[in-house]
Amino acid sequence: MKEISKLIDYRPEIKVVDATLRDGGLVNDFYFPNGFAKALYDANVKAGVDYMEFGYKATKDMFDVSKFGPSKFSDDDYIRSIVGENNTNLKIAVMADVGRTNFREDIHPKAESPVDLIRVATYLHQIPGAIEMIEDAHKKGYETSCNIMAISTAQDGDIRAALDMIGKSSVDVIYIVDSYGSIYPEQMARIADLYGEFGAKYGKKIGIHAHNNQQLAFANTIEACGDGVDFLDATYAEMGRGAGNCAMELLLGFLKNPKYNIYPVLDFIEKQMRPLKDSGVRWGYDIQYLLTGLFNQHPRTAIAFTKEGRKDYTEYFKEITSQE
Repeated sequence: MKEISKLIDYRPEIKVVDATLRDGGLVNDFYFPNGFAKALYDANVKAGVDYMEFGYKATKDMFDVSKFGPSKFSDDDYIRSIVGENNTNLKIAVMADVGRTNFREDIHPKAESPVDLIRVATYLHQIPGAIEMIEDAHKKGYETSCNIMAISTAQDGDIRAALDMIGKSSVDVIYIVDSYGSIYPEQMARIADLYGEFGAKYGKKIGIHAHNNQQLAFANTIEACGDGVDFLDATYAEMGRGAGNCAMELLLGFLKNPKYNIYPVLDFIEKQMRPLKDSGVRWGYDIQYLLTGLFNQHPRTAIAFTKEGRKDYTEYFKEITSQE
C-alpha cells in the first residue's frame, strides 16, 4: 500500500507533458482551427505545464504535405510562429518516429531550433535505430526521450533487453507506453518497478503515456506517478488517437504541486475543445475501443469502425475475435 504522503504531497521532479497537438492530431490529420495552437500554448503556460509537444517530425519524402496540418511535420518556423522566442518556463517537444523521420536533415541543431526535447518513438524491433536517433539528437544539444510502443504485447525478457540497451544510451527519459490501452493499474505498478529498476541503474528518468480504451489512462498515470514515474503525458479533454489519453484536467486536478493551475485548462476546453468536438471531430472512449483494449489489439480496426459510423458492436466483437 502506498504511503498517504504520496497522495497529499508532491514531488518537484514531476513533469507534465501536453500531447494534445501530436496525439490529438491523429484524429483530424492535424488540421486544427486557426488560433488553436496559440491558444493551447498560452493555456499551457498559464497552467504551469512543463512541456508542450507540437507534433511529429515526419519526413516529407514519405508523407504528402498537402494532406496534413503543420503539426505532422513541426517545422521550426511553424513552431516559432506560435511561440516566438518562448521566453517562458514551458519547454517545446516534438516526436520522431523511427523510420518515418529524416532526422539528420529535419532535426536541426538545438541552437537553431525552438525545440527542447526530441521524443523518439520506437517498437522493440527498432531499438538500434532509436538509439541512433537518440545519439544524433543528444549531439545536437537536445533533451531526449525514448517511447517504447506496444509493450503490452511484448515478452518480459525482450523489454528487459531493450531497457538495458536504451539505458546505456544518452537518453534522458524512458517512457512506458500503453499503446493499446490494455494495461491495468496492478500491471502498471509492476511495469513501473521494472522500468524504475533500469532507470536507477543508468540514471534515467521514467515517463508514462497512457491510452484510455478501458477508461484507465488516468488511473494508470497516477499509479505510475505514485510508483516514482516523473514524466506524465496528458491531453486536453483526453483528445488523442482512438479512445484518447489521460485527461489534462484530471491530472492537474490530482497533482498537488501549487505551480499547476487547472483554471486555464478548463477555459481552453470551454473555448476550444468543446467547439472542436461539436464540429464533428471524434475521439474518446467507446465500445469498439474497449474491445481492442480488452483483447490487446491495435485500435486500427476500431478507428475504421468509428469512421464507418457502425454501431453493431456484437458483430465487431465476432470480427476481432475470429480465429480464422
